[in-house]
Amino acid sequence: MEKAQYAVFGNPIKHSKSPVIHTLFAQQYAQQIEYRATRVELDDFVLMTKRFFDGGGAGLNITVPFKHEAFNIAHRNSERSLLAGAANVLTRADDGLIDGDNTDGIGLIRDLICNLGWAVQGLRVLLIGAGGAARGVLEPLLQERPRELLVVNRTAARAAELVAEFADIGSLEGGAFDVIGSRQFDLIINATSAGLSGAVPELPSSMLTRRSRCYDMVYGAAAAPFMRWAADHDALAVSDGLGMLVEQAAESFYLWRQLRPDTRSVIDHLRESMEAV
Repeated sequence: MEKAQYAVFGNPIKHSKSPVIHTLFAQQYAQQIEYRATRVELDDFVLMTKRFFDGGGAGLNITVPFKHEAFNIAHRNSERSLLAGAANVLTRADDGLIDGDNTDGIGLIRDLICNLGWAVQGLRVLLIGAGGAARGVLEPLLQERPRELLVVNRTAARAAELVAEFADIGSLEGGAFDVIGSRQFDLIINATSAGLSGAVPELPSSMLTRRSRCYDMVYGAAAAPFMRWAADHDALAVSDGLGMLVEQAAESFYLWRQLRPDTRSVIDHLRESMEAV
């Protein structure tokens, strides 16, 4: 039986964990798939995507910097993808058309609630950053009905623009870092890429209480600066986004194979392999 072909497209892509994740998912159900990580040059995304699907490819995961381009390529986009303005999953449908979807938001929510046991409903939530990562998780965060949701960004206008786009879904505010003032938060989510350069957003430590939980949407070394900052300021709990990575992949796998994989064993496997390095 010929194996169904899947891949992740991105740049850079060398250290992608997606092939391992999807291989482990497939083994749970004895699914015959082949999954590859493919580095795509910035000007070749459209051509490479067409070649993949024309060659019989079944589905693609899309990572930086191509999520907006994937959204534009799709013949149909899900409501999640439309709200995010980006797609991280492309699927060849039975009619030959390409469907776009965005599983980042549901990946975050499942990690927070199902894996970590952290609530969102009724809490004071701070979302740091107003780029694509923040946009992709705003709708599912609002659906959890937090008590308040504040989006802060180095550039106030960008945060205000993002808030305006999602105002009809739920109550939220936006502005520069200084709008935090003396406010405190129960859940703080870092959706910036500051950790990639070893930095932490310029935030007042007074916004944390001993009940505050802090989450970085990236994982590994990139999440370490923010997690260290949170721990140093007595946050109740801290986490990186490894679970989000696995959960968004699980939603992709479900879209492709109509099977819901166990994620806990995969998260544990990845965590152990990262600690062993």
